[in-house]
Amino acid sequence: MSEQSMHAGVAGTIDVGGDLTVNRLGFGAMRITGDGIWGEPPSRDEAKEVLRRAVELGVNFIDTADSYGPDVSEELIAEALYPYPDDLVIATKGGLVRAGPDQWTPDGRPEHLRAALEGSLRKLRLDRIPLYQFHRPDPKVPLEDSIGTLVQLKNEGKIRHIGVSNVTEEQLRAAQRITPVVSVQNRYNADDRTSESMVDLCEQEQMVFLPWAPIQNLDDNPTIGAVARRHGATTRQIVLAWLMARSPSILPIPGTGSVRHLEENLAAAGIKLSPAEVADISKHAA
Repeated sequence: MSEQSMHAGVAGTIDVGGDLTVNRLGFGAMRITGDGIWGEPPSRDEAKEVLRRAVELGVNFIDTADSYGPDVSEELIAEALYPYPDDLVIATKGGLVRAGPDQWTPDGRPEHLRAALEGSLRKLRLDRIPLYQFHRPDPKVPLEDSIGTLVQLKNEGKIRHIGVSNVTEEQLRAAQRITPVVSVQNRYNADDRTSESMVDLCEQEQMVFLPWAPIQNLDDNPTIGAVARRHGATTRQIVLAWLMARSPSILPIPGTGSVRHLEENLAAAGIKLSPAEVADISKHAA
């Protein structure tokens, strides 16, 4: 694969919040941590190499969270990339706490969100977070209290845009009654289409949809396999191309701790599926 074919810019661009234009293949920085998204990666040097290579290949949207590690992902981003390129948009999230590997507990208390945001600013070496996303609604805390805290932080100049994650349409509407919401990050892939209507809603209202777990349960799928063979591509590349074809609101953020997988993912930018192939995957993959 040539450098040009792997460049994220080949996928075109998308606007975040109306004033941040980024290439339409981003990078999810969850997998640059240890097993269970806990602790250090096997090699900090390799993790930083992945981040630097992503930026070299045109990635200018990186998604992370204070809970990835916790702290490890944000710290590595700053170590690898600071001072940041002018066009780099770093999105992070707050609202989950960690007790151990693969353990995620919601914490939407105002005092926690304020502390999480301040911590992310320090770790990322930023004065303002370009996109700050509420990681998951906390059933113990009124959503209005959690989102209201983010609005206060935005008014203080510490957040540029607010997004939400792992939400229902009802929760999104509740957040929108308090503040403009520019992005939704929910689980969505060719196999899990629970958020299908949310994708359409984001397209209608010009919000960005960030699918997490975009590449899952696909190796044995005959429809995706057939399309991959037709294009001389991998199934990973085909599902990323399908996501971009599925809706102009989708900004895929595939993550990896491997330079090889990073380059493979970014090569999906140049794959153009036919309308029939998009429809076939949509019909038969789930």
